[in-house]
Amino acid sequence: MTAEQTVHPSPGDIDEAPPGIFSRQHAAATLTFATVMFLTGFAALAVVPTLPTAAEDLDGVALFPLVAGCFVAASLLGGVLGGHWADRSGARRPLALGMILSVVTLLVSASSVSVWQLVVGRFVDGLAAGMVAVSVTTAIGQSYPEYLRPRMLAMMSASWIIPSLVGPPIAGVVAEAWSWRVVFYGLAALTALPAIALVAVLRRAPAKDGARADDHLPSAEERASRPPLLVAAMLSLGAALGQYGVSGWDVRHLLFVAAGVALLVVFAPRLLPAGTWRSARGLPTAVLLRGLTSGTYFTVEALVPLMLITERRVAAVTVGVAFTASAVLWAGASWVQGKLLQDVARHRLVTAGALTMAVSVAFAVAGSFSGVSPLLAMAAMPLAAIGMGMLDPCVTVLSLSHSSPDRLGHTTGAMQTNMNLGQVVVLAFATAVLNAGLAAGASRLGGYAIAFSLLLVPTLLVAVLAVRARKD
Repeated sequence: MTAEQTVHPSPGDIDEAPPGIFSRQHAAATLTFATVMFLTGFAALAVVPTLPTAAEDLDGVALFPLVAGCFVAASLLGGVLGGHWADRSGARRPLALGMILSVVTLLVSASSVSVWQLVVGRFVDGLAAGMVAVSVTTAIGQSYPEYLRPRMLAMMSASWIIPSLVGPPIAGVVAEAWSWRVVFYGLAALTALPAIALVAVLRRAPAKDGARADDHLPSAEERASRPPLLVAAMLSLGAALGQYGVSGWDVRHLLFVAAGVALLVVFAPRLLPAGTWRSARGLPTAVLLRGLTSGTYFTVEALVPLMLITERRVAAVTVGVAFTASAVLWAGASWVQGKLLQDVARHRLVTAGALTMAVSVAFAVAGSFSGVSPLLAMAAMPLAAIGMGMLDPCVTVLSLSHSSPDRLGHTTGAMQTNMNLGQVVVLAFATAVLNAGLAAGASRLGGYAIAFSLLLVPTLLVAVLAVRARKD
């Protein structure tokens, strides 16, 4: 894999079929990216179900929101670091470091003697995940022509299918039969050898354009236009403070929430394209759409299972089926948009996906009422996944189409940043609304219905604003 920009023929330029993602010139990169995403997905999906058990064993249940949330907070920093590094010297170095850190953080978490060590492990894991995600997306933009990018992004989603099917159940069996620590140690061993092999392969790859690294350092003007790493660190800190703050509702926790919100408001605009929050045409709108859709989807994925298990008394194994179905349908919808709908304008597919998510939110609201079957709420998860599988690759393609070749890392870093911001802000806001409703005397199911109803706002906004992200 290299950052070399090769001129490829477009599908209509020549009579013979254009090269595909498994053609001779792209096969090695395709298999490398697929392997990385497979390992990343397997580790992520296997670790998450074991975290509650780990927190309880370490007497840190009260800090579980921080254990879960610091991963997203660190991903903000990792995404920015990986994106700027990829622009400076190509995507292979941040990708290699991210894979090495993934192994190290599993060992740190596995050997935890306190919940705070587990927090550190999850933070470093988020840092690595952010670097890997941005590096892979940047490398796709640098290595493939535009007409192949939707197919590669669909391949990335498909790489999560097997992990989603076998990761959580295997982790559950291992944690129950042995220990949650065995899950972490096993994942570290599983990831170590491929990570070493990946580093060896990437070290043999030629430098960008075959030139010296010094030839590709950004100019003084470019360096001045790029936000300092301290800004990303402050943003990650703000996200972490906010996640910790929503774990309680006394004065101390509210102060943490206030501090977190203040840091997000001050520093977030420096990591996003100018005009993102006012939906300026082009890249700013595409980045905004990434945050709104990711935040909505992962809030559905977090709160719907919580409601089903704790309030509607649906069996955990049944809810697990919904998780598996969601992963498969996300990948299927992503394949459809990349293979069967490749001639449809990307912004139109974003609108269709957003409207599908709006319907899923309506299902979640309806399933929150005691007189309605809880299966209706459970159906919201796979339906939302269909919408995301359709629109998420399209948002990425639109973002890359608005970026110059030497700014692809910066663009993917901005997308990753706003994706994580969306997850933190939308989930925290929905949780705050839920708890406020309960404090005002609403029933628990009524509180969930109110929280879910508010998710219609970002989905409908995406449907309306998608046209502003199109490439004229």
